[in-house]
Amino acid sequence: MLNNNTITVILAGGVGSRLHPLTGDRAKPAVPFGGKYRIIDFALTNCLHSGLRRILILTQYKSHSLQKHIRDGWSILNPELGEYITLVPPQMRTGTDWYSGTADAIYQNLYLLKRSGAKNVIILPGDHIYRMDYAPLVEAHENSEAFLTIACMNVPIEEAHHFGIVSLDEQQQVIGFHEKPTHAQPLIDNSNYALASMGVYVFNMDYLVDALEQDHSLDRSSHDFGNDIIPRLIDDQKVYGYHFGGANGRVTPDNYWRDVGTVDAYYQTNMDLLKEIPPMDLYQSDWPVRTYSAQYPPARTVPGVYGSEGIAINSIIANGTVIAGGSAQHSILFNNVFLDDEANVQNSLLLDGVKVGKGSQLNNCIVDKYVTIPDGETIGYDLEKDKARFTVSTNGIVVISKDHVF
Repeated sequence: MLNNNTITVILAGGVGSRLHPLTGDRAKPAVPFGGKYRIIDFALTNCLHSGLRRILILTQYKSHSLQKHIRDGWSILNPELGEYITLVPPQMRTGTDWYSGTADAIYQNLYLLKRSGAKNVIILPGDHIYRMDYAPLVEAHENSEAFLTIACMNVPIEEAHHFGIVSLDEQQQVIGFHEKPTHAQPLIDNSNYALASMGVYVFNMDYLVDALEQDHSLDRSSHDFGNDIIPRLIDDQKVYGYHFGGANGRVTPDNYWRDVGTVDAYYQTNMDLLKEIPPMDLYQSDWPVRTYSAQYPPARTVPGVYGSEGIAINSIIANGTVIAGGSAQHSILFNNVFLDDEANVQNSLLLDGVKVGKGSQLNNCIVDKYVTIPDGETIGYDLEKDKARFTVSTNGIVVISKDHVF
């Protein structure tokens, strides 16, 4: 059912420096994922299935790849029916600055929100991997007559310092919020976990406008929801929490949510798709993830020139990929990848157009688009050698940047 009382804002303008070099030429929401998707496809798919058809995407840094993807894959709504997905770069309507924080990005576009006539505003990050029906969240927000509702989920206490940590009372009203605390408050009934904000917010329109205008007038504000807006609202207004997962909504619940803000998180979230029972199953028919798919031929395996069979074991193989006598094991090969004779790829992600030469050995690698690995190369086995040529993550994942030339 369409929700005409709610307008959606997706924040897609962050630098994504912790995901470098994958963000060297693109915004983080435009980074490829899972063999055929872009990260932003998950938030947009959630909107589509949740009946949210008025969507603003706030862009900023290195946005061309994101703009092209939205144009090619998401030009599906009908403006004549009041539906749209609109990309909104900084327009300097409130000054001469670019977006200087999550709250400032919304503030600079208040005129778009006000003229929408919407009662509610749902604010989403464009760089998380999860499936969620937002309709029950909006319904809970309206039923509680909250000024703000924060979607929350349990996270291990040792990871809590990466998130905004929420404390709720018995009525689910927020009584505490601490952005990335050094020592997070654990759950009352389970000291191994804390309750984290997902960065998914539903605001009453009038109170969002008031909060942003007040924040804009403060000289010492960083203009960020987690650091500034939410802590002030907790003291003065009705702010509630909403638990992610469970049986709420039409999507089959899997309670899977990942912030892929670092190379290691991005790599592991992709690898999760290769588990025998994936924690997020892309093959469920009740919540298909939409994206743009280029018209490549089907993937295939073929014997190499020396007679070796092309092999793929526990791997995701996208369209256009040819394994010609090579092998892929526990890996994700995106569109139009080519593995030559006796090339061996393990535990790796090869993005669109990557070619791996004869006899090359890759392990624990992320190879960005259009890289050609020469014959006989060995990458991922000697990290000290690899660090001299490539980016190596904290957990030892070797990242070869887009268009790298050997």
